Amino acid sequence: MAPRANWKGYLKVGELSCPVALYTAASTSDRVSFHIINRETGHRVQREMVDADTGKAVESDDIIKGYEVSSGQYVLIEPDEIKAAVPEADKTLELETFIACNGVDTIYLDRPYFLAPTDKASADVFDLIRKGLEEKNVAALARTVLFRRMRTLLIRPSEEGLIASTLNYDYEVRPAKEIFSDIKTIKIEGEMLDLAKHIIGTKKGTFDPTKFDDRYEAALEELIKAKIEGRKVKKKPAPEPQKVTSLLDALRQSAGGSASSSKTPAKKSSTKKNTAKKSASKTSGKSAAAKKTVSRKTAPQRKAS
Repeated sequence: MAPRANWKGYLKVGELSCPVALYTAASTSDRVSFHIINRETGHRVQREMVDADTGKAVESDDIIKGYEVSSGQYVLIEPDEIKAAVPEADKTLELETFIACNGVDTIYLDRPYFLAPTDKASADVFDLIRKGLEEKNVAALARTVLFRRMRTLLIRPSEEGLIASTLNYDYEVRPAKEIFSDIKTIKIEGEMLDLAKHIIGTKKGTFDPTKFDDRYEAALEELIKAKIEGRKVKKKPAPEPQKVTSLLDALRQSAGGSASSSKTPAKKSSTKKNTAKKSASKTSGKSAAAKKTVSRKTAPQRKAS
């Protein structure tokens, strides 16, 4: 079954244009989903719109949107009024500005889509635009009406087509100062900084999405399977917390420093042993020399007698 397009329109740069379609690139449809069930009867439960004051059910035709201007007071907005206020969709993705592929902070990335030509006839123009972006190593910014809202999209080349990501508006992204303003600036240097750099260096790698498992999803699947088979799920023991007395100790443990630190006293003790051996050999040497001196002094006395 061919995937269903979320949007169809035209991709345009200068005088070049071609019909294209947007397809969902990331979906949660394959996740485990549950129905709401009545525990007593085992039947599914239906949701129903109810008037908050009267408690009576409200028909779908009688439901409209309202903006609260004061407590309990609303400005009512009809569907036709919203439709008239929405910017008119021209169904065109015109590449307005070209930027570096990493020129947008990832915090502004919203949802990714695959952007592809709708037919074979438009594939040549589409591939020409894709190769142009790829050769220049740039991405493009474009705007169009998606799902009744004017959206800005970041369009970048991929191996086989184009990826179009909707972007958050500036007012939708919370200022970082709201979160980070209370964090104190701490001067970290010396061994702690060296250990931190060492840990980062030893754990460098590349992103491979196949190596990351959705443990929550796997646990739900195992639970459902166990319930169907009438068996209990074995509870995994919680990992034992490691005892850490300081930030430096934590870094040492992470970097394997605890093993190296345990070797350090051994070197000192061996040094002490070597010192003891040297002092013992010196002492034995002195006593031997003393014995020789005594024997030399006593020998003439035996001769005189």
